[in-house]
Amino acid sequence: MSTAILFWSLFAAQFMLGIAMLATLYRMVMGPRAQDRILALDALYVVALLMLITLGIRTNSQVYFELAMLIGLLGFVGTVALAKFLMRGEVIE
Repeated sequence: MSTAILFWSLFAAQFMLGIAMLATLYRMVMGPRAQDRILALDALYVVALLMLITLGIRTNSQVYFELAMLIGLLGFVGTVALAKFLMRGEVIE
């Protein structure tokens, strides 16, 4: 694979992921309900995770992959806690 093709495909992927981040941020701020905002937060951490992975591929550094794994774990736990809070009104039983 040519390095130019890899460079431009990663650039295009990061550009589209940036647009996706802006769209999810808009939904988080302007969401009509709390459920929409939590769903947008969930989508935002997935897009941020993908952005870190593409950045790790571009720079050939392992640190970005570890950060992406950490964001994935914390994002999942945060989404579950927020969903539980919306359903029951408390997080810890």
